[in-house]
Amino acid sequence: MSSAVKSYGVWILAAILLLILPYIFPAGASITTMCLIGIMVIFALSYNMLLGQTGMLSFGHAVYYGLAAFVTSHMINWAAKSGVPLPLPLIPVFGAAAGLFFGIVFGSVSTKRGGTAFAMISLGLAELVYSSSLILRSFFGGEEGISADRTKLIRLFGYNFGPQIQVYYLIAFWTLLCVILMYAITRTPLGRMCNAVRENPERVEFVGYNPQFVRFIAFSLAGLFAGVAGSLAAINIELAQASFVGAAQSGAVLLAAYIGGVAFFVGPVLGAILVTLLSIKLSDFSEIWVLYFGIFFITIILFAPYGLSGLLMMHAQFWRGPFGSKITRLGKLFGAYVVALIPALVMIFGAILLIEMIHHVAQKGAEGANMHFLRRNYLTVNTHTVLPWVGGVIAMIGGFFAFRFTWPTVANAWHNALVDAQRSGK
Repeated sequence: MSSAVKSYGVWILAAILLLILPYIFPAGASITTMCLIGIMVIFALSYNMLLGQTGMLSFGHAVYYGLAAFVTSHMINWAAKSGVPLPLPLIPVFGAAAGLFFGIVFGSVSTKRGGTAFAMISLGLAELVYSSSLILRSFFGGEEGISADRTKLIRLFGYNFGPQIQVYYLIAFWTLLCVILMYAITRTPLGRMCNAVRENPERVEFVGYNPQFVRFIAFSLAGLFAGVAGSLAAINIELAQASFVGAAQSGAVLLAAYIGGVAFFVGPVLGAILVTLLSIKLSDFSEIWVLYFGIFFITIILFAPYGLSGLLMMHAQFWRGPFGSKITRLGKLFGAYVVALIPALVMIFGAILLIEMIHHVAQKGAEGANMHFLRRNYLTVNTHTVLPWVGGVIAMIGGFFAFRFTWPTVANAWHNALVDAQRSGK
């Protein structure tokens, strides 16, 4: 009984959080960002049905996202033109159907092979669809894409979904519904069999199941949920364009899943939130924000292969014993983290300063010696003087060695916390 209450309580809290978020962050830009996060959460979790649950690395998952977006735009335009009383909240159903249809069509071919062969087939199909988007102008609209006016559909309870806040609640509803459904799938025999195919497809075949059929079902369902995400994206910006089916979109969802952690269901959710925020905020500070994004991704892969969710789960073992002991234990551990964080930030600052100065000298030398560091007018650096370069080198190298010096402190704090947690758990 308590486990059921705990399980349902998580979803109830999630629903309440989605309801009150616009009141906590009422700015228009914040609501727009939350809409993008909701869409990416669905998209990343659908991708994780392939990668994290079934072990299929796809380089073309944006195909189902993008094709569903185009179907959605055409559906909105058709319903508005013909006068069909089709409310906007039901439009993602058609996006889901489109994603499922194309998932079945392409999945019947690509899932015949696993591993590297599947990855290469998915890449080839993605390039095929992207090339077609520049040829089949009647469906894809060429470089301009297909625009759609969501306010022309029939009103639902007096709402025309023109204001962004109304679109937010529409996206929030579909996000919560899709997350619940995808989580439920992981608890079914199909979800367990997907995990078995990921771990050992030969043994799955030995006990009487067809690994190709399991991959095909997982692929089709992933296409369905990616279709919902693409449909919501088309509704959100009232446009479907060729970039929706491009490699950049497939790369973005791959980054979100890996950074969040594909081993845990919550991982892609965390990754979707972080990737969306970074893609929006980093561009405000640097023109080469993609470089920093790539460095961050490489760092996660090298030092946190299970992603952000893996790091969080590693700390879950310390949540044992009386409440006071938990707080004391985690407080000492995070105190060691703070000690290590200070020199790490100095090292990062020095590296960013050097990278930005190199970029300025190489690409913007004609604009003069002065550089606005991180695009802030009050942080002006003269790249033609020696001091900034020396300071950047000292900060980076000195920060690294100071950071390296704190590693034993962190390791000792981790060991003490682990021993204390094991004693409390007995």
